[in-house]
Amino acid sequence: MSKNKYRTTPVDTDKFPPGVPYIIGNEAAERFCFYGMRGILVVFMTQYLLNRFGQVSPMGEEEAKVWYHNFMAAIYFTPFLGAILSDIFWGKYKTILNLSIIYTLGCAALALDQSRIGLLIGLTLIAIGSGGIKPCVSANVGDQFGSRNAHLLSKVFGWFYFSVNAGSLLSMALTPILLEKYGPKVAFGVPGVFMFTATLIFWMGRYKFAHIPPSGSKSFKETFSIKNLKTIKNILWIFLPLPLFWSLFDQSSSAWIFQASRMDLNFCGYTLLPAQTHIFNPLMVLIFIPIFNYGLYPFLNKFFKLTQLRKIGIGMFITVISFLIAAMIESFIVKGNTPTIWWQVLSYAFLTTAEVMVSITSLEFAYTQAPKRLKSLIMATYYLTVTAGNLFTSLVNMLIQNPDGSSKLGPVEYYVFFAGAMFCAAVLFTLIAMRYKETPVEESLQG
Repeated sequence: MSKNKYRTTPVDTDKFPPGVPYIIGNEAAERFCFYGMRGILVVFMTQYLLNRFGQVSPMGEEEAKVWYHNFMAAIYFTPFLGAILSDIFWGKYKTILNLSIIYTLGCAALALDQSRIGLLIGLTLIAIGSGGIKPCVSANVGDQFGSRNAHLLSKVFGWFYFSVNAGSLLSMALTPILLEKYGPKVAFGVPGVFMFTATLIFWMGRYKFAHIPPSGSKSFKETFSIKNLKTIKNILWIFLPLPLFWSLFDQSSSAWIFQASRMDLNFCGYTLLPAQTHIFNPLMVLIFIPIFNYGLYPFLNKFFKLTQLRKIGIGMFITVISFLIAAMIESFIVKGNTPTIWWQVLSYAFLTTAEVMVSITSLEFAYTQAPKRLKSLIMATYYLTVTAGNLFTSLVNMLIQNPDGSSKLGPVEYYVFFAGAMFCAAVLFTLIAMRYKETPVEESLQG
């Protein structure tokens, strides 16, 4: 292979591909940026936001929820942009690199301007950059594998997700402190530095990756072939109930933070900031992934085959429990008590269990079930479930918002409503999944 020519096929090995460390290192740094910025966003909007005259002019909680979930919806809509650029024009490597630069500029905008204009510009650029690279990054992981090491794909998606949560754990612990001690410029600036570092790491691995070339207009013909249309239709049916999971899960960075501000935040002798409570999620993910992959899943497989769809279905039902606990916490608060944060830790334990079973497995499912030339497009379609979930949350919060900023729905009823909606979605998913025939991983990588 010449110095200026990229590899276009996976390395022939039965071990992990050489490009994987660069992908995982890039993902850890990028996730530090994203989760650090995201973790302080509702606090910034409700406490630090400035008007055009430079005076503090914060949003109310309900308005901040609407902004936050609309931003999350945008992030998971723009993967279609990345999929089109990747599959038709640039290929995954160039798409990831170019959009990462836009992503970095968005972080700079948040650090330099704390007004609503700066917020809008920064979040727009981040939504384009972060969302645009999503289908490409996940699909790029799978592109590094061939038939000899296809059996390692499930494990590498687990380690890929492990890197996500390693980066997010550190950032969620650090950025709320940076915001409180040094203000928004530093709190948003540090994640921006990590995003620049993520871009650099990815560039450094350019000769280690398998660069699958874009298919150009050919992808249009492949998309609308009878065989692929049938496959896409079946996958879309599986995706249909998933928005409710994301509607609930992403409220851990909005509604749950506001809930935590009304709780006793003493945790093992340390008083947490409300925005720091979200660290329970990535911390538990780091613990749960090896336990599930090397303990729970092999154990359960002795009694019944734990397919991808069965994992997702079980996880969706477990999500319901996490919001019922959140409703119970609100009932304590409404009776005039200040419940310990350990109750929210319990909520996070169930929510994180659900995340490991739903989110990781859904990424693997979206990749392995997609036709080979359409993997980025199918990944982008999967991310639309996150968009739909956050739009649902945003719509609910707009509809229940009174003119004075208060809510028409009581705090306990709020969580019970979402738990009930999640239960209905889990039942629907089970009924749909029973009719779906999964494509073996090895067959997906070859055809």
